[in-house]
Amino acid sequence: MTRSQRKSYSLREIAERFGGKITGNPEVEVRQVATLESATSDSIAFLANERYLPQLKTTRAGAVIIGESARDATRLPRILCANPYAYFARVSALFNPAQSAEPGVHASAVVDSAATVPADAEIGPCAVLARNVRIGAGCIVGAGCHIGEGVTLGAGSRLYPNVTIYHNCLIGERVILHSGVVIGADGFGIAMNEGRWLKVPQIGRVVIGNDVEIGANTTVDRGALDDTVIEEGVKLDNQIQIGHNVRIGAHTAIAACAGVAGSAKIGRHCRIGGASGIAGHVTIADNVEISTYTLVTKSIKKPGTYTGAYVFEPHSEWRKNAVQLRHLAELADRVRTLEMKRAKPKRSKP
Repeated sequence: MTRSQRKSYSLREIAERFGGKITGNPEVEVRQVATLESATSDSIAFLANERYLPQLKTTRAGAVIIGESARDATRLPRILCANPYAYFARVSALFNPAQSAEPGVHASAVVDSAATVPADAEIGPCAVLARNVRIGAGCIVGAGCHIGEGVTLGAGSRLYPNVTIYHNCLIGERVILHSGVVIGADGFGIAMNEGRWLKVPQIGRVVIGNDVEIGANTTVDRGALDDTVIEEGVKLDNQIQIGHNVRIGAHTAIAACAGVAGSAKIGRHCRIGGASGIAGHVTIADNVEISTYTLVTKSIKKPGTYTGAYVFEPHSEWRKNAVQLRHLAELADRVRTLEMKRAKPKRSKP
């Protein structure tokens, strides 16, 4: 849909849909969302962080979405709400709805006779649907996707081009899998025997709940025995590795390039920073936030924010500090010895 074709909405119509309080002219119409910096008179922008107040004073937006604390920071027509960023997300979805399926199976697609494809689903060029695949209503399967035997894809889900789902995996409703995602490849299960590695068959599945989104080139391994489980509402960024038998709790979000080793259990409503590492077999409680580059090597039992990233510094200083870090254990022993000496009671003189 081009800018000229896009339907416009008045602030009154937007507030009727999503709530909020209008200050200024409620009949102002907008037809797209934008940043404060790039907005034009037919756009609506938002302010979620007060560091951008200077941009609010110079924006060309026709209207803005702001919090109650910033209501007097501009004279533009505005919608006041408790969470401007979440409100902005809803308005953006209103102006930019997801593409609906164009029903039909492309002539170049390969669909097994035992697969189930509803009439309103879209199956793109060169897609492959194996035996006993079940596609839900309104699904979109992009070009070059491969869906293995016995896979179930829930209603309203979308697979962008070149997604691969291995056999027997279960995908919920309204799931979005971006290009290059691989679901259900074998986990890294190997056993050493007489100097050689033996492959351990991976016989579990991947089970993905409703409303999950998984970013480009992310991989989710199937379980070794039990299933790998991604609960409802989880959001995974690009280039993440999820190992076998991992369980990720509902509405957790993990940023790009993180790695979660096998059998880790991550709670609900957690936030995992980019390039973080979660060791195998650890458990992370609900409502935990892990900072970027943090390595989690033991279980976290209480909600809160945890950080393990070492702050960068000039290389010459880093080398000096690295030398000291190598001697921390020795230093700790010396301190412990001194403390023990101080703790000993002194003998009184005869």
